[in-house]
Amino acid sequence: MRTSYIFLAEGFEEIEAITIVDVLRRAGMPVKTVSITPLDNVRGAHGVEVTADVRFADTDFSDAEWLICPGGLPGSTNLADYAPLCELLKHHRRGVAAICAAPAVVLAPLGLLQGKEATGYPGFEEALVLGGASVRKGAAVVALDDVITAAGPATATPFALAIVASSLGTGIAREIASGMLLPLD
Repeated sequence: MRTSYIFLAEGFEEIEAITIVDVLRRAGMPVKTVSITPLDNVRGAHGVEVTADVRFADTDFSDAEWLICPGGLPGSTNLADYAPLCELLKHHRRGVAAICAAPAVVLAPLGLLQGKEATGYPGFEEALVLGGASVRKGAAVVALDDVITAAGPATATPFALAIVASSLGTGIAREIASGMLLPLD
């Protein structure tokens, strides 16, 4: 099984990043947090500091299954400003996932949502449309074959479960959801 990577920039949304790591690991999916800074420790939007598994500059992403961008501000802006990540996202041929502000701030300007349905944090719809996306207003999660987007912190678990479902099937996602006492529709 290929590894999925969650990118951490200063100001990332902690609930989103940690929830995704937790759910993917419950499902047995290899996942690593990646600092896009030169440091291992990255501080989130609410002051929670996380020690990343790897640094971007030291990582080979050729085995990547999912490239995942948590939201938060200024975390999403910092991800969008990091040219090596943007190049990686543009050339990745498997799955890309983003939540909260990240679909609009990171994916849309790169053209990764062109002609696709997407969702994101309320108030970022215009940026999604400018990036060529068709906004599914009010949707918690929009899961396509190669792109998954979600609205924000409250949708972090369904977002992570959508990644699991895409990689391992809905049966595994339902098992993980059930173990977390969360119904999966």
